[in-house]
Parts: sequence; structure tokens; C-alpha cells
Amino acid sequence: MIKAVYGDYQPLAAPGAIIQGPHYRFTILTSRLIRAEYSPTGTFYDGQTQMVLNRDFPVPHYEIREREDLLEIITDHVLIQYDKQAFSREGLVFKLRGYFSIYHSDWHYGDPIQDLGGTAQTLDHANGAVPLERGLMSRFGFSVLDDSQSLQLTQDGWYQVKQGDSLDFYYFGYGHDYRACLADFYRLTGPQPLLPKYALGNWWSRFYRYSEATYRQLIERFEAEGLPFTVAVIDMDWHVVSVPPQYGSGWTGYTWNEELFPDPAGFMAWLHQHGLRITLNVHPADGVRPFESMYQQMAQELGLDWEGGEYVVFDPTSPRFLEAYFKHLHHPKEEQGVDFWWIDWQQGQTVKGVDPLWVLNHYHYHDIQARGPQGITFSRYAGPGSHRYPVGFSGDSHMTWESLDFQPYFTATASNIGYGWWSHDIGGHIFGYRDNELALRWYQLGVFSPIMRLHSSSSEFLGKEPWRYPEPYASSMKDYLRLRHRLLPYLCTMNYRAAHQAQPLIEPLYYQHPEEEAAYEIANQYYFGSQIMVMPLTQPRHKGSLCSRFDGWLPEGTWYDIQTGLAYSGGRRLSIYRPLERMGLFAKVGAILPLSGDDATNNSLANPSVLELRIYSGADGHFDLVEEAEGDTVADGTAFLTTGMTFVDGKAFQLAPQGTGLRTYELTFVGACLSDLELAGQGRLVEVSHNDQGDSLVRLEADGPVTLSFKQTPRDSQQVRLDVIFSYIEQAQMENQAKDQIWALVKKDLPLAYKMLELQGLGLEPELVAPVIELLVTEP
Repeated sequence: MIKAVYGDYQPLAAPGAIIQGPHYRFTILTSRLIRAEYSPTGTFYDGQTQMVLNRDFPVPHYEIREREDLLEIITDHVLIQYDKQAFSREGLVFKLRGYFSIYHSDWHYGDPIQDLGGTAQTLDHANGAVPLERGLMSRFGFSVLDDSQSLQLTQDGWYQVKQGDSLDFYYFGYGHDYRACLADFYRLTGPQPLLPKYALGNWWSRFYRYSEATYRQLIERFEAEGLPFTVAVIDMDWHVVSVPPQYGSGWTGYTWNEELFPDPAGFMAWLHQHGLRITLNVHPADGVRPFESMYQQMAQELGLDWEGGEYVVFDPTSPRFLEAYFKHLHHPKEEQGVDFWWIDWQQGQTVKGVDPLWVLNHYHYHDIQARGPQGITFSRYAGPGSHRYPVGFSGDSHMTWESLDFQPYFTATASNIGYGWWSHDIGGHIFGYRDNELALRWYQLGVFSPIMRLHSSSSEFLGKEPWRYPEPYASSMKDYLRLRHRLLPYLCTMNYRAAHQAQPLIEPLYYQHPEEEAAYEIANQYYFGSQIMVMPLTQPRHKGSLCSRFDGWLPEGTWYDIQTGLAYSGGRRLSIYRPLERMGLFAKVGAILPLSGDDATNNSLANPSVLELRIYSGADGHFDLVEEAEGDTVADGTAFLTTGMTFVDGKAFQLAPQGTGLRTYELTFVGACLSDLELAGQGRLVEVSHNDQGDSLVRLEADGPVTLSFKQTPRDSQQVRLDVIFSYIEQAQMENQAKDQIWALVKKDLPLAYKMLELQGLGLEPELVAPVIELLVTEP
């Protein structure tokens, strides 16, 4: 029998956490997380569900006050009042202690919850925004997840549909401590798994009738162009799609189309040799029909009349079917070279009270993991707890600005239900229109998304290959693909942080700034890991300025534009303006950003021999780089190496690598000019220079802890600012006389306020002078 067992988790709560009556039960998991159950029959379920795996929490402090018709439970954060009857609005209330809302801190059973949203199953056919399902975070300080209808996981690895009409829900009363809320949700439901490194690179995906020959030509062209890809997605045309009409459509299929792929194993071996992992698309809804090459094996194993052509019906409620489904349809192809599966379930219906999408995600993930720790699944979201089955496929988005504009918010908000690894159709899949600028902006968003997967439909006009776009779009697209690959050291660290420290790669602003109004109002701005803040450009550029605008907010402190090196004062709302090749990327003073310094024109997944570190001066900082130890394994399949980095602003930079061997480090001290450099420890100083912005560049080698001490003075940022302003004025589509006037004002020795007034008094369209004003007022 097929098994998917979460044996490392304990669904039984500690006895001291349970308060129980004839028909009710409350479990105090933490002072802010409470399970509430009501059963007309007095029976309660203590096993795992499709959402919840673990209830073994340390028992928190709480008090009970009780009389015949009232039970009060008081924790450090919540007061529960209950009349001991069937749950009702009048009889059960949770009162969040502490001031979060004068009107909305009490929740009466059954009242609607006003949370900040979670995610949605799919963006199929969405041209812009879609409604979101429930999330955990709320400005009112509490949320509720109902587990009453979840499937129940049995100890033998199967599941059962819940019987009866008992109620079972979880109250999260975490106030504005959103990260603590998410951490306890992961403790309750299981964490996000660690992704294999290949998933963090660039994916090539297209719904297109490739052959072995044309796919090879594509990969060879990528290599010739110096474009790194680590995942090859092969959509449904890998299998036979032209089927006899009596069998219906060819969407479901498991038989290789040998006209297109005469040697599947050889083809996949070739892709592996070129550094790519492989996923095949499957639409399993139609089961296995007699034209399939493995039909007879499947039918015989399931006791069907194969000679009479009896269909093998897709049945997610049958363990016998699923056993044969993996044994005959998937394992042989994995042995040929398939690394993981793209599960493309679109039907949406339930079968005997069971959601087939959840069943597919659950058992596919367990099956692929049992065959090797580098396996993942690629499928749609199937409700709370789905974060255990990454990666998510968000569906067939429209190729429009509206779709692009919704994706940053959609991705960040998914963290509110713990779903951190969305993969979107970068560039859009269907309908819409050709817009070169839209395609480039989507590329840029993809690089700063959880998964960077280019995709399009089969139209001959919709390919996302960079060379199909004119300059300057093509060159910029190539640069961003290489940047994604250079980000792998940073992404691997954030991957580890997501799996082991309960912090998803992408976080809404309010996770770190819960009391700031702007953190809730600016929907598309987000944190990309611990060191980068992103303001994506999702609106067309102005035809005169040739810049796109983003109305954002910088928290308190000083922030650097990662792409220009200009410093910005925070604690304010601002509008940024960026030309085609740039987007809104910021790092706070003290940030340390690791990048691969190796050649980014190939798709190697080896830890870089040259590690580039960008250190943003102006404050102390620390960063722990986490890498996989190549060739080493431990019980969970991976051993990790850590390199601690500490920046003492103006004094020293310390590196503490553990077990990484001799490595070259290229340090860029953004915003600082260093002098009197000395290196102590297990390494040597190789070279010191400066870049065009005046930042100090230090190259050193180390095979153990080193300390680089120095004196630091701020660089002269005025010339950097003038250079950026000049480049904007030069490319702006405006009258030449106006350009001369703007440039003369920029260089004029006047107080900033006077310059701004004179710029605004030139009589030009505001959008033409706004980028210059932004750049003039970056610093206090």
C-alpha cells in the first residue's frame, strides 16, 4: 500500500494543554494559538489532518474560571468565554488582550474575519486581480482557520474522509507579531521543505510542440548566448496527444511521442549533461486508456478487463490505483531521467468528498522524496498546509500589464498562509498583446520572485527567448537572467532560512513594520529575503521621461539603491522613477549581499569559487551565508557550511568561513572609501581599487577566519548623483532646450528647495522633471 507518513510529528497535545467537557474541548497550544472543538457525540479526533500535523507544544501558562453555565480560559494573550453549549455567536467569544482595535479585538463565533488575505488556487484565465482565500494575519490581531472538513491522515499512510458534523478550528491571536504567528503555524502544520538548489535558478518553460532536436537546439542557443538555465520544463507534447476519437481528448497521456522524442532516455541524459533538471507536464484526470503503452500492465494490476479495453479510471480515493499510478506511469520515467513532475490538475471537482489536487500534491511529493532528496512537485495550491508540497504553479496568466501588476501583491500575500514558493508564468501565458516593455518588466519581477520560470503558449509569436526582442530589451533580459544565477548564494541562504527559521523568501512590508500605515497601503512593495527591498515596476513608462514610476515607502534609516549606489533617506513616502534597465531595489545600511563572482554565463550549481560581497556602509551589519556542502550528506540529505560575516562600520569586516576551503572574496564597500587596510588571520590581501562611483573594492583570499581592518571615510556621492541625473536627461524625450535648462539648474549652487521650485517653474510636464527631483532629494 502506498504510504505518506509524517512520523516525525506528534499530533497528540500534551494532557495539560487540554480542557474538556462532555461535548467541547479546548487545547491551549500557545498563549496565542488555541484549538476549539465541539462534538455532538462527544468524540474528538487526535490524529493528523491534511492541514495539521503536530500539536505537541509546550504547555503555556493559563487559568480557568468556571461555573455551571460559563467557562473562562485566560492565557497571557487571550480570554475565552464559553457557555458550554453548542458553539454560537452568543455563547463563545475570544477576546484578544492588548489594544489592537477598539471595536474589533473580540471575535464571536461565526463572525466574519477581516484578515490581510492568503492566496488562491490558481490564476488561470485571470486578467489582473482575483479574490484571495483566508490568511493568518490581520490588523485586528487575530484570525481563525477552520479544520472541520479536512481529510484525516491515518497511521498507515492513507487518509479518510471525516465523518460527522463536529467543529474543529484554530484561533490565532498574535496581534501584530506576524512572524511569530507564521512560525507557530509552521510548527502546527509542518515547515516549508528545503528546495534543491536547481529550483532557485532560471527555468525554461513553454507550451510548445518541441522535438528532441529543436529542444537541443534551444539549449545550445542558450549556451551560445551565455544564458544560464537550471530547469527544463517539457509541456504536454512530450506524450501522444493525437488519440483515437473514441478515447476523447489527448490532454491526459503517459506514452512518449516517439516521433518527437525517439530516444527519451538519451535526450534526458543529454539535458543532465548540460546541467539541467527535467520536469514533464501531466494532466491525470482521464486516467489510463487502452492506447497507452503501459495500459495492459495497469489494467492487469488493478484486475480490469484489459482485453476488453476497460478504462483505468483516475481514482484518488483508491490506494491500489495510486500504487499502480506511480509504479507504472511515473517511476519508469524517473528511471529514464525525469527529476520531478508538473501536476497540471485543472478540473477542480471533488471525488467522493476528496479534492484530487490535494491527493496528487500529497502523494506525489512523498513519492518523489522517497526516491531521492532532490525531488520536488510542481502543482497548484490546495488549501492551508500546501506549503509542504512546493513548488506552486499559479496557472495560465494573461499577457497584460494588469496581470503583471497583480503578481507582486499576490506573491507577497501568499506568505500570510505560509505559501512561500510560487512559480508564475513569467511574461504571461495567453491572450494579451505584444509589448516589449511589459516583457522586460516581467523578466525583472521574475528575477525577484520565488521561482524564475519563463513561460508562454504555443503561438509562434509568443516565445520568451531574449533574442526575439529588439535592443535594448534583449540585452537587459540577458543581464537579468545572469543576475538571477549570480543571486544563488543569497537565494540558497534564504531557502535555508525559509525551511529552518520559518521566514519565507518574500515578506509583505508589514511583517517588519506592523505599526506603519504605509506598510499596509503599498501593496506591491516587499522584502526579498533579509537584505533586499523590492519596488517592482508594473506600469508602462512615461513616453517623455522613458521612466516607469513606483509610489513607495522607505522605512526609517538610510537605504542604498542597489543598482546605482545612491543613498536615500528613509522614513518617508516617495515616488521612484526608473528607466528600462533598472527597477526599484534597495538595501539598508549595514546590509551584506552575497553574489556569485564566478562566470554567470553557464548554469553551474557548484558553490562559487569567487564570492562577491556587497557591503552597504553606514551601520554595523551581520549576515550568515549558508551553502550546501558539495558531496557531503547527512540524515536529511544535506550538510551545510556557514560563513559568518560581520561589518563594524568604519573599522573592520570579519569573515568566518567554516569548512569552505580556500576561496576568493571580492568585497565592494558601497558608499565608502577605505584606507590603511590590514588583513589578519588565515588569508591574504590581493588587491585594493575603486570603482567609478568611488566605492572601495577589496580582493582577498581566505581559507579560515580573517579580519580586514581599515579606516573609512564616506565617498563623495555628488558625482554619482550627477552621473545618474545626466543619464536620465540624456535619454528623456523632450525639447533639447529644456534639457539644457534642467542640467543648468541641477549644477547651480542653490539650496535644494530653490532648485526644486525652479525645476517645477520651467513649465514642463511634471513627469519630465519628477525623476530629477527624486534624485536630488535622495539624501537629507
